[in-house]
Amino acid sequence: MLNSSSIVVDSHNDAIVSLIRRGGQSLAGPDAPVRRVAAVRDPLGAETPPIDQPASIVAELRDPLGRDAAPIQVDIPKLKAGGVDVAFFAIDVTRALGNHLLFALDGFGWFLAEVNAHSDQIGIATTTDEIHALRSEGRIAAVLAVENSDVLQRSLYVLPALYSIGVRAITLTWSYRADAADGAFENATGGGLTKFGKSLVRAMNDIGMLVDISHISDRGFWDTVDVSSAPLIGTHNCCRALSHHPRNLDDDQIRAIASGGGVIGATLVPYFVDPENPSVDRFLDHVEHFADVGGIDCVGIGSDFDGGGDVMADAGDFQQIAEGLSDRGWSDNDLAKVMGLNHMRLFEQVCG
Repeated sequence: MLNSSSIVVDSHNDAIVSLIRRGGQSLAGPDAPVRRVAAVRDPLGAETPPIDQPASIVAELRDPLGRDAAPIQVDIPKLKAGGVDVAFFAIDVTRALGNHLLFALDGFGWFLAEVNAHSDQIGIATTTDEIHALRSEGRIAAVLAVENSDVLQRSLYVLPALYSIGVRAITLTWSYRADAADGAFENATGGGLTKFGKSLVRAMNDIGMLVDISHISDRGFWDTVDVSSAPLIGTHNCCRALSHHPRNLDDDQIRAIASGGGVIGATLVPYFVDPENPSVDRFLDHVEHFADVGGIDCVGIGSDFDGGGDVMADAGDFQQIAEGLSDRGWSDNDLAKVMGLNHMRLFEQVCG
């Protein structure tokens, strides 16, 4: 069992978009009131009254689900119940065709207002010192991330702007072709990093932002290994040797990330874990395979809650991972590394 003093990190969830699609359901839980949007005065002097449901391009470009949708997997009560100290909150901009940047900023604006409204329980963290400070106060540390570098709309000038609002990780692609590279579902093309993608990786290295190789094509992966001067992160991946899916990493890729000092977040997506038996026990097989192939220092957890990470019910069950590994004979030291210390080491090295 994980020692209560050990830090717990989850390197990927999609809760921001999922909460907004549920009518702006509160980060404080489904029973908390939906935050009212402040009144806005237009140039002609008329005042729009406060509204209960936030007007949001996220809700407009993604089908609204309403409060009768499947229960959210990540909110403050569930993170606290699962003992999660640090959570990477990502916005996947893939489906916002032509509106990638606005989609991300809209979602982050909503989320930052939610964090501010519940600042006694959660805060944005951009450095390891901020993570430790929040944890010492009993607050969850939220790290902002973007899934798919198309958010930049091919402009590297957008990168420092995203950094300034707290973004500390960007996934280079989703599973299809992006401006930076081909995705995992495009492996047959043999396409790797584009000229823009190579410039982006270098710029992310320079600014101190985690380069996430989840979703990238095999050729793009190896191009990123060659170009990056900083260790890489795979925020939500499983092992191809155990489940042959293009989104999973093969053993050579695992070794490459490990040898560069990077970390891979084992994920709870059923068809990555096992298309026939996507159980928690089978997920633990992936965690152990990462450790066997790349060494204990390369493994973390990246649930993909609210984005397909359905092998486990929600963040409240997070401690099942430590309990399961403990039952398999893992030492307290190794458990602490996998549950959070490995991600913390990488975050400190890249982000400060």
